[in-house]
Amino acid sequence: MRILGFDPGFAIVGYGIIDLAEGGVTVVDYGVITTPKEDEIAVRLASIANCADELIKKYAPDEIAMEELFFARNTTTGIRVAEAKGVLMVCGINQCGKLFEYTPLQVKMALTGYGRAEKRQIQEMVRMLLCLPSIPKPDDAADALAVALTHAQSRKLGARMMR
Repeated sequence: MRILGFDPGFAIVGYGIIDLAEGGVTVVDYGVITTPKEDEIAVRLASIANCADELIKKYAPDEIAMEELFFARNTTTGIRVAEAKGVLMVCGINQCGKLFEYTPLQVKMALTGYGRAEKRQIQEMVRMLLCLPSIPKPDDAADALAVALTHAQSRKLGARMMR
């Protein structure tokens, strides 16, 4: 089973693709989608949609997982990230049909067993679980792989699909 994980963002969207098999989990690819800050909002969202569509076509994931948004401070940035997440959700449903969402707490619990784990601990678990020589960079890509790994683990527990 192939899983595509997204870490939604407006300037930077992280993505990570893993394969889940009986023998374990392997990383297929990871990276980021970036949008130039000088571009108009609609252009940036269209760029995210185009890149997400290309990733989904190229890697043909069986399921897509993304991180649920949490904002404590900047609502303006939060709105933009929410718009980008909406674009990713539409791309995911249109092309794959199976979309799952995980809170930051769920990701932390799935990877470390501790809901207050630090970002560095999550990144180190991603590195270890995927047998990578170093922590994936940039952080957004590591976060996307963490979401994909969370989904891989939750499949064993019967994850709930978004409707």
